[in-house]
Amino acid sequence: MAKTAAAQEAAVIRRRLAEGDFKVGDRILLLVEGEPSLSDTFTVGLGSTLILPAVGDVSLVGVLRSELQDYLARRLGQNLRDAVVRARAYVRLSIDGAVARPGFYGVPADALLSDALMAAGGPTPEAQLGKLRIERAGRPIWEGRALQQAIAAGKTIDDAGLIAGDQYVLPRRGRTTPGDVLRFGGFLLTIPVTIYTLTRIF
Repeated sequence: MAKTAAAQEAAVIRRRLAEGDFKVGDRILLLVEGEPSLSDTFTVGLGSTLILPAVGDVSLVGVLRSELQDYLARRLGQNLRDAVVRARAYVRLSIDGAVARPGFYGVPADALLSDALMAAGGPTPEAQLGKLRIERAGRPIWEGRALQQAIAAGKTIDDAGLIAGDQYVLPRRGRTTPGDVLRFGGFLLTIPVTIYTLTRIF
């Protein structure tokens, strides 16, 4: 079993290095000094391609989120002299279940796992917080104790390896008791206060 798990993990790493982190629907906040047309939020298209004004298609195949800013600075430097580039990656995630505003959100890759829930208005009092899970293509990739520990440790979206289309699922209870409300309040107090620009897509 251990060998199988290690082999699967190695395969995931190889695939990530080959394909990169960016998927269709991811958003990138780009700021280029002196270039208003390039200072905007752009969406990754088919083939992990970014289409930029006056630059054209920029392939993000094989590019990791941690490499994005340096990569774009080099790429734009082919078209612009002394380009000063700032870039930040956003991941398109579905937040579903017992949250105030379910929907799809663009969450910064360096945001905490808990911040995705807060982007959707936070858990409602009837949320079953212990049963929170994150799914990919209908299958859990984070759940139970492992997910709770990751949240408590302050892991980010990038640390957890989340990609566009991953789904937070927060089940709800049938009835809400005073104890549920107290636990809900306690959960909110455990979430670090971090300010991000969290963009609802629709």
